[in-house]
Amino acid sequence: QVQLVESGGGLVQAGGSLRLSCAASGSIFSINAMGWYRQAPGKQRELVAAITSGDSTNYADSVKGRFTISRDNAKNTVYLQMNSLKPEDTAVYYCNAHLKTTGWGLHHNYWGQGTQVTVSS
Repeated sequence: QVQLVESGGGLVQAGGSLRLSCAASGSIFSINAMGWYRQAPGKQRELVAAITSGDSTNYADSVKGRFTISRDNAKNTVYLQMNSLKPEDTAVYYCNAHLKTTGWGLHHNYWGQGTQVTVSS
């Protein structure tokens, strides 16, 4: 069993900041990449940012320069620092981990339950 538990969402005014955290626990052998996705009402889920075990990062164009993803491999935790938030950043943010539960298995995607981020204008 693998669990991804997110925290840090909430309501913030435009221009403000929030920091999301996601801790992975359970039967984890290794984690390849971790990331954050978001889904706004009526829209498809989209990649926000991702980070590999080697700390290579990838960001959506809409958040470059404002959001920073980082991870603590020892704690199996990924963070998303969100600055200069805009109303269009309002969405449910989901944590994702691409991991193996055994040494001989394949990597699979696991998801958190989501955390709401609301940015008021």
